[in-house]
Amino acid sequence: MMADIFLDPFTHFEFMRRALIACLALALGSGPVGVFLVLRRMSLVGDALSHAIMPGAAAGFLIAGLSLPAMSLGGFVAGLCVALLSGIVTRLTRQREDASFAAFYLMSLAAGVLIVSMRGSNVDLMHVLFGTILAVDDLSLLLVAGIASVSTLLFSLIYRPLVVECFDPGFLRSVHGRGSVYHMAFLVIVVLNLVAGFQALGTLMAVGLMMLPAAASRFWAREVWSLGLLSIALAFLSGYAGLVISFRHNLPSGPAIVLFAGAIYVFSFVFGSNGGLIGALLPRRHLQA
Repeated sequence: MMADIFLDPFTHFEFMRRALIACLALALGSGPVGVFLVLRRMSLVGDALSHAIMPGAAAGFLIAGLSLPAMSLGGFVAGLCVALLSGIVTRLTRQREDASFAAFYLMSLAAGVLIVSMRGSNVDLMHVLFGTILAVDDLSLLLVAGIASVSTLLFSLIYRPLVVECFDPGFLRSVHGRGSVYHMAFLVIVVLNLVAGFQALGTLMAVGLMMLPAAASRFWAREVWSLGLLSIALAFLSGYAGLVISFRHNLPSGPAIVLFAGAIYVFSFVFGSNGGLIGALLPRRHLQA
């Protein structure tokens, strides 16, 4: 009976298997990205970039229809432009990076909505905003798997400098003097994973699978490597559980996945062993930190 509930959707329906594989690839790529966004106090930057890719994705959608290469390329270019422009403003003026990201992502989001509204329909806009993971095809799977592979390779190359920059950016600048290079490389990885996620979950929800598992893992793990592994596991669990819930109760799959990830975050916030609410309220032993 339990097997029927949790396994039947994937044994009997190919589109469910494709969606599950897509969730696994998204978890592998987005999990470590979300952890570093949390550690670098850039959680809202991820949300800003997820909105920033919208005009490029919308332009690709209107030019070539449901062409994954066109939408992905447009989204990547738009997100990268916002990242570059925000970095330029931050370095040439006194404005903080979060403020410049907010300004450019708001303009990008408005431009994306305007593009679709002028030349598309409400159905087109809903597709770009919310995606549909149950419609993932072979090309989409190849794209998501390829981006996850590229992200893993890039992380392996810049992992140590990123960790150092998270905790002591001054030391990294004194030793290497290339902190901005690693920062921009990290933003490129963020944009790549958001491009992979928007086709399945849409631009408004792609960041959810990236940030919620990473934020939840902070309540259970302490080391950077364990945070990354736990974030990947929680992201995949959210994808699997969200697909099952959406299938059994005829609900939209993308919101179900993100809301399940949100439920994991709330559970972790309350019961987490590393700074959870209950642990913080319980009396500690004498002289225990």
